[in-house]
Amino acid sequence: MAAYHSSFNEFEARQAGNISILPIKTRFRGPAPVADSDQADIIDETLDLFRANSLFRNFEIKGPADRILIILILFVSDCLFRIGNARTVPTALEASKMLNTLAVDNFPIPGDANFPLNAHYSPPGSRMDAEYLRTYLTQVRQELAARLVERLYADGTNKPNKWWMAFQKRRFMNRSLAT
Repeated sequence: MAAYHSSFNEFEARQAGNISILPIKTRFRGPAPVADSDQADIIDETLDLFRANSLFRNFEIKGPADRILIILILFVSDCLFRIGNARTVPTALEASKMLNTLAVDNFPIPGDANFPLNAHYSPPGSRMDAEYLRTYLTQVRQELAARLVERLYADGTNKPNKWWMAFQKRRFMNRSLAT
């Protein structure tokens, strides 16, 4: 059985290194192109495919959108791990603060020595491209964290959904973005 790939692989988009800079629906400032509000974006696709893809140890990259999908799935995994390892079960507000802090923390990008998937990613061509990629990923991570909290706490009980939290120890491709 094969993993699920991004539907945005055929989408023509700017690239930094070999990662697609895809449009997103966002409420955070940043360099990301704005997507149509009535269509799914890469963040919706990440949240939809996370649980299915996190069961796979191997993932064949079929295009530049798959590379951003991998980074975002690994980020969701780190977010769930962070929420699951809190001393007490965080409320939606506490989880939102925790994940937003994680999203804006300094993180490695392709080409950095401590980026865990450097073998599969090419580094950005210039320092300006690297800075653009870092700010784009920061914006995408912030939006993903916000939408993840909305999904985790959608039932209104102020406790994370147990069906999502069951994936907190699962590692997609046996990797983690955490250093």
